[in-house]
Amino acid sequence: MSAPRKIIIDTDPGQDDAVAILLALASPELEILGITAVAGNVPLPLTEKNARKICELAGKPETRVYAGAARPMVRSLVTAEHVHGRTGLDGPDLPEPSMPLQEGHAVDFIVETLMAEPQGAVTLCPLGPLTNIALALIREPRIATRIKEIVLMGGGFFEGGNVTPAAEFNIYVDPHAADVVFRSGVPIVMMPLDVTHKALTTAARVEAFRRLGTPVGHATAALLEFFERFDEEKYGTDGGPLHDPCVIAYLLKPELFKGRHCNVTVEIASELTMGMTVIDWWGVSGRPKNAQVMRYIDDEGFFDLLVERLARL
Repeated sequence: MSAPRKIIIDTDPGQDDAVAILLALASPELEILGITAVAGNVPLPLTEKNARKICELAGKPETRVYAGAARPMVRSLVTAEHVHGRTGLDGPDLPEPSMPLQEGHAVDFIVETLMAEPQGAVTLCPLGPLTNIALALIREPRIATRIKEIVLMGGGFFEGGNVTPAAEFNIYVDPHAADVVFRSGVPIVMMPLDVTHKALTTAARVEAFRRLGTPVGHATAALLEFFERFDEEKYGTDGGPLHDPCVIAYLLKPELFKGRHCNVTVEIASELTMGMTVIDWWGVSGRPKNAQVMRYIDDEGFFDLLVERLARL
């Protein structure tokens, strides 16, 4: 087997973030250099704690977790307790973590790691608002040419938004950070709502996690059952979309996804469409293509991969 791919997961857990982290921790193809927490689904003191809870659930307490930005670059913080519950990980009863939070700021860790590792060795995997990533790019512009690629969950176009009619939550929370990232010149793979809304946690799929019979399996089922109740009511579906694990699944099995290389621009001026990702799917703007935008997913293959990997923990 080739050397594992080095990644940094930047996250605001969140039930779907938790499943993404579990998938990464269960996959020997990936070497997690660190997990960086950002404010998003819930405030920073909860997201950094939740990241540690998930590492301990997976039996990986040696994973390094850093706390990052407590608020967006320009705007006030918007959170999503109405979706994720008061803790961000409502559903299972996970114990308080005993593993330590690392000393130092997440942005420093990202910059120092990228400057120390060989050029093109590290992939960034943002699962939440892009505040930490943008701050790292601003703090040390030289990292832009050192990042292998950024594979992120965020945005939407054909599906519209999920927090406003135009904007997806991760981008809406810190549109200015997203603007910095999409202008950075770093190769980007984008998992928008257009893909994640096709990956539904049906009752049968949730039951497959419970049937694993392990602490991880039971916790995952409980996370998803809590998380999906909001989306089932909103979208009228069996199950809710499983957003963030699409990022990790792409690293493991890119053939599960199909999309197109496009220009993506982030709206930061209009309150009406603030945080909208304007995806030039038809190539009409003449703007340079800056992201591989995914639109289609083999959802059966995706859930098969999740169950197979989480069974290893």
